[in-house]
Amino acid sequence: MRITTKGRYALRASLALAKLSERGLPVSISTLSNQENVSAVFLEQIFFRLKKAGIVRSIRGPGGGFNFSKALDQLTVRQILEAAGEDLDTTFCDKLKGDCERFGECLSHEVWVGANELVKNYFAEITLSSILENNSSLVNNSSTNPEAGKY
Repeated sequence: MRITTKGRYALRASLALAKLSERGLPVSISTLSNQENVSAVFLEQIFFRLKKAGIVRSIRGPGGGFNFSKALDQLTVRQILEAAGEDLDTTFCDKLKGDCERFGECLSHEVWVGANELVKNYFAEITLSSILENNSSLVNNSSTNPEAGKY
């Protein structure tokens, strides 16, 4: 498993959106781009994927932007990473594909299946709200110090 820049930025931008949209107002890509120092074009690509996955919704027009489709306690890191196109498997081993030369006789397969499940379950247990709650000092300081909330 390797989390790419796209996955890391998807999580960063989602957390920035969570911090900036506390009143439920939409947040523009340009605001998120400035907050996270990430290309607006790259964020547009990421948010297109997040929207397609039903994680965010877009509001058009003046004062438009993005906000979440669900409550923050229902959105997990796993959902965001997978929506961004990240593969959370630690290995490509998959006996279900049947193209493995050792299909049906590999003793290590269950080890990799277990590792994959641990990683996916770990990310599935972390919600956006739990990240904000566990880092409340960073969230609260970011309103007075724009550098405080940067990762």
